[in-house]
Amino acid sequence: MLRKKKDNRNNKKIKAPIHSENSDIYKFSLQNAVKFEGKANAGAVIGKLISLHPELKSNVAETAKQVNEVIKKVNAMKLDKQLKELKKIAPELLEEKKHEKKHELPKLENAGGKVVMRFAPSPSGPLHVGHAFVLSLNSEYCRQYEGELILRIEDTNSSNIYLKSYEMIPEDANWITKNNVKKIIVQSDRLEIYYGYAEKLIDTGKAYVCTCEPTYFKTLVDQMTPCPCRELSEKEHLGRWKAMFDEYKQGQAVLRIKTDLNHKNQAMREWAAFRINEAEHPRVGNKYRVWPLMNFAVAIDDHENGVTHTVRGKDHVDNEKRQEHIFDYFSWKIPEHLYIGRINFEGMEVSCSKTRKLIEEGKITSWDDIRIPFLLPLKKRGYQPDAFIKYALDMGVTLNDKHVPKDDFFKTLNAFNKEIIDYSSNRYFFVENPVKIEIINAPEKNVKIALYPEDEQRGLREFSTGSIFYIAKKDFDELKEKKIYRLMDCLNFVKKGSLFEFHSEDYKIFKEKGDKIMHWVPEEAGNFKVSILMPDATTVSGIGERNLALLKEGDVCQLERFGFCRLNKKEKNELVF
Repeated sequence: MLRKKKDNRNNKKIKAPIHSENSDIYKFSLQNAVKFEGKANAGAVIGKLISLHPELKSNVAETAKQVNEVIKKVNAMKLDKQLKELKKIAPELLEEKKHEKKHELPKLENAGGKVVMRFAPSPSGPLHVGHAFVLSLNSEYCRQYEGELILRIEDTNSSNIYLKSYEMIPEDANWITKNNVKKIIVQSDRLEIYYGYAEKLIDTGKAYVCTCEPTYFKTLVDQMTPCPCRELSEKEHLGRWKAMFDEYKQGQAVLRIKTDLNHKNQAMREWAAFRINEAEHPRVGNKYRVWPLMNFAVAIDDHENGVTHTVRGKDHVDNEKRQEHIFDYFSWKIPEHLYIGRINFEGMEVSCSKTRKLIEEGKITSWDDIRIPFLLPLKKRGYQPDAFIKYALDMGVTLNDKHVPKDDFFKTLNAFNKEIIDYSSNRYFFVENPVKIEIINAPEKNVKIALYPEDEQRGLREFSTGSIFYIAKKDFDELKEKKIYRLMDCLNFVKKGSLFEFHSEDYKIFKEKGDKIMHWVPEEAGNFKVSILMPDATTVSGIGERNLALLKEGDVCQLERFGFCRLNKKEKNELVF
């Protein structure tokens, strides 16, 4: 609903939205919230209102104020209530969603009780975009079912551990999940627990210590024939188990799980659960020499921590079958497993070990080098967790393998990120490769421009202008004689020979006869030297308006006609984005 309101500035009637539950503001806010998982964006709602009611342009500040008040109310609702309300008052606005791809997770089977899920990286380095995809799916399932997300660092293999990642991984995981990690487990803290369960399996005849030479053992298993160790007594195997800790050398003894020797899948036959590894562990040193292999430790941890559901790559299907032996032998309930296909990120190196080597060789600077697809530099660049979450939901839970070129990945991620940061990002002028020009007869002005173009309530940027301005070199090089140009929201000028002359201030004149609008920075005290680190690690330099002083380190803004940038470092008269 709209009501008439008198505009005292121009004595004409304009329409302004009000707060009733049938108002366009309320409808569009609900529609936008439903579209974007429960959070409406004021800029999008204002844009839609002005598109439908162009007369509102004359009073944008009042419109924005009302929109923000309504959005606060709408965003306080849960998504299901927003959807129900929109269906009731404006079902026609749901029509636009029919052709949109829904970003919904498949329902979890047997999720009647408490849902517990886990994400289990190895500590070979910090998290990258591939981790973000799988972790976001796990986290959003836990959020949807009000469940518990466990971060488990799987470090029973000492050969590829990067010690600093024990701190980096939890920090990355909490950032990308928006602090949704409820518990952190490190497997190297749990060796005694694994030993206890191993002894129970030996004692009940479900596991045995094999001392056969590996090639000989494989030949027997291939022939579905038991090795000589298999039928020895439980007492003998308990003795051998104890000898693994102080007598046998590395490679001389392995604890195996008894399985069906006739199983059609050779990988299921008598798989290894523990081995001797005498290499020093980067975290616990030489405290342990008998280490569980992945399938044994995972099965024990999943049970001990009450894991009910998992999301994992489809390459783990055989591992699940191995782990089922442990669950069956102890009569434990097996978690529900969802499998996803592999995402091959083309043109992006996500191997921690290869990236670590590049750092050691000095080819990249560090784990936050802006060129690599790891979460630390992407966070530094201003990407938001919700952008990665939207990307994961967009890809979905599917068994299909995908090949994602770098350009396609960032095109999608940038679109999601812009939806999130657009309205919260203030606008400022930045002039790349600045050229100083003097506009003859330009009037001295006090120019005021909104921090956000459709919300003057947020505040204004103020400039004191005279006749000297900075414009970008690329704009300067395109100036032609007798054409009318406009300094955005300031004045019009023309080029005459090598000089520049003031033409007029009225935007309507430029709109009728002008050629190009350009951004600018006046010559005044307080301007900043600005440098911007680009995604390819090159640097763009220029001059920025003095109102950039409003920013704090870590803030994201939009430098007009350049792009969204995150302030990384702030000094007296210099800013690094």
